[in-house]
Amino acid sequence: MATSDAEVKVLGTWASPFVMRVRIAMNIKSVAYEFHQERLWEGKSELLLKSNPVHRKVPVLIHGDDTICESLIIVQYIDEVWPSAPILPSDPHERATARFWAAYLDDKWFPSLRAIGMAEGEDARKAAIGQVEEGLMLLEEAFDKCSQGQAFFGKDQIGYLDITFGCFLGWLRVTEKMSGMKLLNEINTPALLKWADRFCNDAAVKDVMPETEKLAEFAKMLRGRVRATPKS
Repeated sequence: MATSDAEVKVLGTWASPFVMRVRIAMNIKSVAYEFHQERLWEGKSELLLKSNPVHRKVPVLIHGDDTICESLIIVQYIDEVWPSAPILPSDPHERATARFWAAYLDDKWFPSLRAIGMAEGEDARKAAIGQVEEGLMLLEEAFDKCSQGQAFFGKDQIGYLDITFGCFLGWLRVTEKMSGMKLLNEINTPALLKWADRFCNDAAVKDVMPETEKLAEFAKMLRGRVRATPKS
């Protein structure tokens, strides 16, 4: 087991929301780390393949001689190894609630957001938009309950659910830009709209949140590659 002062590396890409989770958690803990930029569209590095031989995906945290994979598992590991500035709630029910919404975001909401840009046909696109909007209204209610009138899901500071959801804001803004609609807005999600601004301007986040224009160009490149891939 690595000690808290052992060398730390993060394997990832600048555009990945899942990698951003790890980087935000490290920033919250004020832990120095080396960021190893993977260029996955050109091939996966030997270090990545060695560090994550099962899924072969980023992010990967290398802490001394130990490797940890999967973004939310890494965030929880970081919270346990460096206990200052807690990320997960201490209350068991609040912790379970945060994990419930984290699973919803990864399993249901973000796939719908991705589907907007990749949809073939207007009906599929409208269906994906409806799912994203419905999810945002559910998350608006969750924010009201979790924040208890404070700035973040984690109340007075960025917490587990803030990181889990907030990492998707860059891609949400890209989707808004490319679709010409405001998915976060004053009418349906006023609290989340203000939360998103606070989150993106937080010191732990602002330097790792991708610029919308740069991310939009990257999204166009990815979409072009996917559409150019022959279908089986």
